[in-house]
This record gives sequence, C-alpha cells and structure tokens, in this order.
Amino acid sequence: MASRSASLFGIDKSLTGKAWRWRGGNMDLSDGPGGLENDIVTQLLLSRGVPREELDRHRTPSLRAFLPDPSEFRDMDAAAERLAQAIMTGEAVTVYGDYDVDGATSAALLILLMRSLGHDARYYIPDRLLEGYGPSGEALVRIAGEGSSLIVTVDCGAMAHEALEMAHGAGVDVIVVDHHKCSPELPRAAALVNPNRLDESAIGADHGHLAAVGVAFLLAVATVRTLRRQGFFAERREPDLFALLDLVALGTVADVAALHGLNRALVAQGLKVMARRDNIGMSALIDASRLNRAPTCSDLGFALGPRINAGGRVGESTLGVRLLTTTDPDEARDIAAQLSRLNDERRAIEQVVQEAAEAQIDRQHNRAVLVLAGAGWHPGVIGIVAGRIKEKTGKPTLVIALDADEAGNGKGSGRSITGVDLGAAIIAAREAGLLVAGGGHAMAAGLTIAPDKLEALSEWLDSRLATDVAHASANQAMLLDLALAPGGLTPTLVETLESAGPYGMGWPGPRVAVGPVRIVKADIVGADHVRLIVGGTDGGRFKAMAFRSAETEMGQALLHASQGRRLWLAGRAKIDDWGSRPQAELHIDDAAFAD
Repeated sequence: MASRSASLFGIDKSLTGKAWRWRGGNMDLSDGPGGLENDIVTQLLLSRGVPREELDRHRTPSLRAFLPDPSEFRDMDAAAERLAQAIMTGEAVTVYGDYDVDGATSAALLILLMRSLGHDARYYIPDRLLEGYGPSGEALVRIAGEGSSLIVTVDCGAMAHEALEMAHGAGVDVIVVDHHKCSPELPRAAALVNPNRLDESAIGADHGHLAAVGVAFLLAVATVRTLRRQGFFAERREPDLFALLDLVALGTVADVAALHGLNRALVAQGLKVMARRDNIGMSALIDASRLNRAPTCSDLGFALGPRINAGGRVGESTLGVRLLTTTDPDEARDIAAQLSRLNDERRAIEQVVQEAAEAQIDRQHNRAVLVLAGAGWHPGVIGIVAGRIKEKTGKPTLVIALDADEAGNGKGSGRSITGVDLGAAIIAAREAGLLVAGGGHAMAAGLTIAPDKLEALSEWLDSRLATDVAHASANQAMLLDLALAPGGLTPTLVETLESAGPYGMGWPGPRVAVGPVRIVKADIVGADHVRLIVGGTDGGRFKAMAFRSAETEMGQALLHASQGRRLWLAGRAKIDDWGSRPQAELHIDDAAFAD
C-alpha cells in the first residue's frame, strides 16, 4: 500500500502548487482493482477516521446510533424544565434568533415545536444593520415589556453579559441556546446550553461541532421528555420530532458545521424528511431554487441556504423564520420568491465588495492573516467575501465594513483555514482591548472594532497566528481518495461514492484523480468557468468543469493545453442529468501535466 506521504503519480507541484497524496489507503483503479483493499465505501469511511469496529454504525448514520442523552449537557435539564413550565402554564414566550440560516432554522424549530404542543410563541430577529449580532439589552427589555416572561435566544447570547443582565433586571427569564465559544465567566441566564462552554461535560464537549439548530433539537428532545414525565401527554399526542430534522439539516449545512458523528446523522435523516416536503415553507424554497428533485447536501449550502441568508443580509431579517413557520402556501411562495430576488441583489453587492477587498491583498502579502477594510462596504456580504478570499489565498481572512454602526465602528466577519482557530484569536483580541466586541468558532468569527485599532489588530493577529498558519499551509496537499482511468468515471461510481455521504465540512466529499487525458475541447462558460471535454486512451470521454477559474494559472493552462499534452485531473465526480440520460462529469479542483 502506498504511503500517504508519497506523492501520487509523482505530482509534487500541480497547477495549483500542491502535492497530490492519498487521503487514506491506495485506491488506484486506473490500471485495474489491484490496490483496492476492500469495497470503496469502506475505504472512504476508514480514510475519514472511522475505526473498523465502528464501520457499520457510520455506514448508515442514524439518530438511534448517534443521539446522546441531552441531560449530559450542562443546563439542559434546567432549560427543558423552564420551557416545559412555560408551555404547561401558557406563559408568553419569545424566541430571539440570529439573522442567519442557523438562527432562522433554530428559531423556526422551537416555534414549530411549541406550536405542536399547543403553544404559540413569538419571535424576534434583530436587524443586521440597525442592531447587529446578538441580543441587545434594549430589545430584551422591550420584549419583556410586551408581556413575555421567558425569552429563548438561539444561535446567540453566549457572550451577551450586559444584555442578559438588563433582562434579569427587567424580571424576564432567558434561556440561551448557542454553540459559539464562551468566556470563562458566563452571562446571567436561567439556563445556558452550549456544548462549547468551558465547563461542559466530556460528552457535551464532544459535540462542540453542533450548529445551534442541533443544540435546539436536543432541547426539543429534552423538553418533550420532561413534559412526558409530568403527564402532559396523557390526553395529547406527542409531537413528531423527526419532522423537524429538515430544519436541522439546513441550518447545520448552511452554518458549515462539521459533518461527522451526530451532525452527519442529523443531516442524513434531515434530507429524507426534506424530500417529503412536509414543511410548506421549505417546499416553496425548494421550488424557488428550481430544484426538480430531492435536495442534496450541496443544495442546502449553495441553493437553499443562501436564499434564507439573503433576508438577513440585504433584506428583512424575519423573512427566513416567517417562511419556515408559515402554514399558508401562497404566503410561502411569495416569501420564497422575495428571498430569491434578494439573493440576486446580494450577489451583485457581493461582487462590488469583493473586487474592492481583493484590491488590498497585495499590500498584505506578507501577513499571515488578511485584514481587509473599507468604508461603504455592505455588512451583509462581508462574511461571504471573507470566505471567497480565504479560498483564493489560502489564508484566514477578515473583511471589515467601516462605519457600520452608529458609533462609527467597523463590523467585521472572518473565515479561517483548517488548523487555525480564528474564533479563539478574536476572543483573545477582545480581551486584549483591541475590539469593542467579538467572538465565533474555529472556522468563522465576527467582530466590532474602532477604526484606529485596525493596524494594531492586524499586527496582533499576524504575531499570534503566523506559526499556526505556516504549519497549516505547509501541510496543505491535494488529498485524493480514488484514481481512475477515464472510462471508470460512470454514474454507478458516482452513486457508490455518494452512498458514504452526506459530505461537508469535516467529512470531505471524495476527490478522484482521472487520467491521463487529453483535452478535446476547452472554452469559457458564464463569467469565468472553464468547461472541458476530455478523452483517454481507454476510449473514455467525459465533461469537466473548473468553476471560477478562467483567470487563474490552472484555468489558463487548461484553456491552452489542447496542443496535445496529457493531464491528470482531480476533483469531485458528479451526475450531469441535463441530457436524455445521466452522465458522470468531473468538477475540477486541480490538474497536473502527466508528461
């Protein structure tokens, strides 16, 4: 079996500058099945860290196999008791959610749960531009004044010390349901459920990869169990908690939570629920996304999620929760259409901000962390832009919209690379006095900063994270799961690979190397996508796409490599179902000359 450290096919520097290596074992089928130790799915599971004795559990992930006892989490029982009490006594409850997909799905989940228990809860989603991230004390006090005696914050609140103190002073109980990193001192709350509490139990801490909607689902399980113990269901049917899993799947994938363990089970089962289209708003969202089949994990991240996000980014922050909780099909269609229009608007705004941000990169080429800032940038798209620039440069990136709040402070959003904990660094920067506010998790963070602190923050992050970034960058390689001759890229192979999903952050989709091939045709489609028709000596022929690559070194090489040089292509095997019968195609991540 080939060593993982040895380069695959002698490729030490591809067209993107990476060495090609096996992710796990050698699955080189380019000259036959000799290197295949077991079946393909088994090898995919093993290469993603699954122990051999756990293969059966991970092959078909179920909640029965992965769901922990919610009571293992700190404050979960207290939260369930308090929420159950409010349901039984008919207290006014408001769910206070963040304005992104995770916040919208978390809020919708608890609202639908309480509705199924005969209790109509209110919701409050702050305006991104006017109120910013997290619960404000003024909003919590106002909600209390309107009659709510219990507020449940979802996807926010873990660092809202001042706001929750104000809520306590107003006599309202607050349950915090969050997953963002916490400080050693927790804010005052009736209960704070967060697997990333520093004092969390071992089992709870093992689930620190949950999105907030996953934590909300565990609270739903605990609440129903509490109500059952108290005889609430003596004359009432228990709610179908599995019916809420479509919301859990959408929020988990859109928040780029790691898809291993419980998250993978939640998403796998949630996709099955989503295919039933029981949720009227979700069904309208699928139609607005022009999907004529059951959604896949990729659709959640690239089609459904961005539409929900568009409401909070450039439109009305409540649109996502309204859509996902409505019982009116006409209203659902109207909201879904509005979100699609806002998503188109978001794309246009994003392009302007991205071009302005990228113009600053050259001045920071020696920095380990890019800190890009500009006046007039729309705060609703800075996170997306940070992610795009991170992908292009391979560096953690912060994008900051200056003068984004009434005090003239900048609002920033950051995205990191594997192996660099940006959220922890931002919390430390806040504690060092460099930020007005800030927090997040390993791969993403948000902050508020005074403009005169920008340079100091940039230098501080460079000093703190340079070693981590250098180590992570040095270990970057194009990891491959399977090597094939061109004729081996078939719809059957794609189906086999997909059966080890769902794939996402922490559970990467299989990457295959196909070749050697010669390019039969190469052109540009759309704005900057490279489309290829390639063929091999075995007679195999297929279409390949390299997205957003026309201006890159790899894209230019592919466009001009038709003079006869052979290549290896690496990427994701997908199904192209536009024609009369499905064909396999390759979405290219990398390429290398074979001779």
